[in-house]
Amino acid sequence: MIINNIRRVIRLKGLKQCVVAEKAGFTPNAFSSMLNERKAIMAEYIPDIALALGVSVNELYKKGDE
Repeated sequence: MIINNIRRVIRLKGLKQCVVAEKAGFTPNAFSSMLNERKAIMAEYIPDIALALGVSVNELYKKGDE
């Protein structure tokens, strides 16, 4: 769910994944691994990712059409 929401925000805002990764404090490869489920997204990463995306943490936990 969180991965899908991160991807959705990146797509809707027209952001580059590598730019979001660097703003959130990750290497592009590490962030890509998280989005491709090769590496876990730890709970403590979520606030930094949300900030890099310009959304609230709640937005990343949203289900479907909430």
